[in-house]
Amino acid sequence: MDMRDITLKITGKQFDGDKLEDNMEFVTDGKIYYRNDATYLIYEESELSGMPGCKTSLKVKDKQVHMKRLGNEEVKGMSMDFEQGKRYRSFYETPYGSMDMEILTSKVENDLKPDGTGKVMIDYMISLGGSKEGRNSLEIEITH
Repeated sequence: MDMRDITLKITGKQFDGDKLEDNMEFVTDGKIYYRNDATYLIYEESELSGMPGCKTSLKVKDKQVHMKRLGNEEVKGMSMDFEQGKRYRSFYETPYGSMDMEILTSKVENDLKPDGTGKVMIDYMISLGGSKEGRNSLEIEITH
């Protein structure tokens, strides 16, 4: 497996309706590798993302993204699937137990180039524990 070092700029946004409610952006070092026609991105979360000590792995293939977060004592870990127009259910593990999570993805843009640079953008609605859905967007820009 040929794993290369990369730099990732991760921008996460939360919306209340169309109004931007929260915006988080951080730059981190990570790794990229390829397996079975998919691109894998691995990086460490930071204080800014609210999950320091967690490692995140993204599997990007066409218009599908599978996110797996390996946790620590506070954030036990989770996995999320994003596929345009599809709804997925998952669980969010916390120190207080697991919470039902539902994700409806409205858009996945995969603009990764063969050299490993480019962007992945995801726009989705998320509902935790049956609460009101909130709209989020995630943009991951990769440079060398």
